[in-house]
Amino acid sequence: MKIKIFFTIAVMALLASCRSNRDMVYFQDIDNNSEVLDSLYRNYSVKVKPADELLITVWSEVAEATLIYNLPQVSFAEVGDDAVAVNQKILSYVVDNEGFINFPLVGKLKVEGLTTGEVSELLTKEISKDVKDPYVRVQLAKFRVNVMGEVARPGMQEVKTERYSILDALGAAGDLTQYGRRNDVLLIREENGNRTYHRLDLTSADLLSSPYFYLQQNDVVYVAPNDIRQSNAEYNQNNSYKVQVISTAISAVSVIASLIIALVL
Repeated sequence: MKIKIFFTIAVMALLASCRSNRDMVYFQDIDNNSEVLDSLYRNYSVKVKPADELLITVWSEVAEATLIYNLPQVSFAEVGDDAVAVNQKILSYVVDNEGFINFPLVGKLKVEGLTTGEVSELLTKEISKDVKDPYVRVQLAKFRVNVMGEVARPGMQEVKTERYSILDALGAAGDLTQYGRRNDVLLIREENGNRTYHRLDLTSADLLSSPYFYLQQNDVVYVAPNDIRQSNAEYNQNNSYKVQVISTAISAVSVIASLIIALVL
């Protein structure tokens, strides 16, 4: 009888293990439709938002003609363990709450909702009125996303590229832990002044064609804990509460016993 019980438990554990491993696989229903994925990659671009910082550099064949359009570099010191390093940083244009930047000789320009490429085209058109064949480069100075929850290394990420997917963010965070819920990842995003919430399923290939596959500035990615993690947390919390109650009771009994002994003696 004991052997049968042991065998049943072993089989159940093996099945649970197989199921757990299967649930950890990404894109279980993926096919080889690379054309759709390539199109998504080619057509995606980050749009400029209020509070974004833009790095804008202007060149032309006559360097002196474009100096006025470029912000100066500033020097700053970084103190290390053994030395002080002096670095230089190019100042950036901050997009105001109405979506404008104030550009030298051009004035206020509406850039909210445009890609950096479209901002470059707009500035090139304006600067061309005074400078022959200018070249304008526009970059996002700061692109941050925050990854939280059941990942190996949660925290804020400084992004160096404008095309940054949720897979890039999770990879930079060390991937999900074994307790992460892969079919229920929450993306929090600011859209048109409102906070929006989107549930993503990492086990489905539909994620690759989702409008939320690529991340935007200040996105928050939260990986929810699975049932095992929640059960462990509740168990530990209950045990901690019981230990605290018992400890308090013992302390109270000890105080009362000390008082009794003091009164008797």
